[in-house]
Amino acid sequence: MEEYRIKEDNQRQFHKKIKNLETFFRNIGKVAIAFSGGVDSTFLLKVAHDALGENVLALTVCSSVFPGRERKEAREFCEREGIRQIEIPFDELKVEGFQDNPPNRCYLCKKALFKNMKKTAAEEGFSMIAEGSNMDDLGDYRPGLKAIAELEILSPLREVGLYKKEIRALSKDLYLPTWEKPSFACLASRFVYGEQITKEKLHMVEQAEQLLMEMGFAQMRVRFHGNMARIEVPPEDISRFMKEKVREKIVSEFRKYGFAYVSLDLEGYRTGSMNEIL
Repeated sequence: MEEYRIKEDNQRQFHKKIKNLETFFRNIGKVAIAFSGGVDSTFLLKVAHDALGENVLALTVCSSVFPGRERKEAREFCEREGIRQIEIPFDELKVEGFQDNPPNRCYLCKKALFKNMKKTAAEEGFSMIAEGSNMDDLGDYRPGLKAIAELEILSPLREVGLYKKEIRALSKDLYLPTWEKPSFACLASRFVYGEQITKEKLHMVEQAEQLLMEMGFAQMRVRFHGNMARIEVPPEDISRFMKEKVREKIVSEFRKYGFAYVSLDLEGYRTGSMNEIL
């Protein structure tokens, strides 16, 4: 993992953005945060809570597209920081069109998910919800951002112009455990468009990625192509991946999970690789 530090010449600019973020929240006065436990939403929740205290509520969605370990880490963070959290059960497989995995799958899911969140937030006395997309998210195909805009969900990190590297640097400055956490999009993003998404397939991907994490591959993806797994790891990890014992263990375990074929993407890990065909 690249080390992120706030260099002296960037300190003023970075801290101006975090002050602007604090001001953003103070001007709102009360807000619910869509909290997944990832790098962006953890930073967002921390700053919001520091600024507003008990006027902040964390909303965490519990569904089959989010690994159980992420839910556990989110819960532990809220308990440690003394932040009130509500876990919302959500079955995205019941969202019309989701299982067919069209290119606008993320739009369909986010629209239903945030409608559900808005209902829960309103019941708890919160009229505004904020989510953690940052400036880098504007550079890829992100149909979910359209749903966020339509539902008038706030995106404070984009409002103050924060990029991922800045968020990591500021997270380290705030002693957040997520400052060097690998990025993990929802498990549905692992499926080639048009591939039917089922609970069983999601579980296959979750098991496969958990194995790779336990073997020391921190940043990776297991992409689902029919009965084949296409694994992405950073280029510097490819030589370690190809060691005989490592390779044999991965193939053996992946077949137990239900994959007939196991392949390694020689281009290496990259976000949004499923969007390259669009």
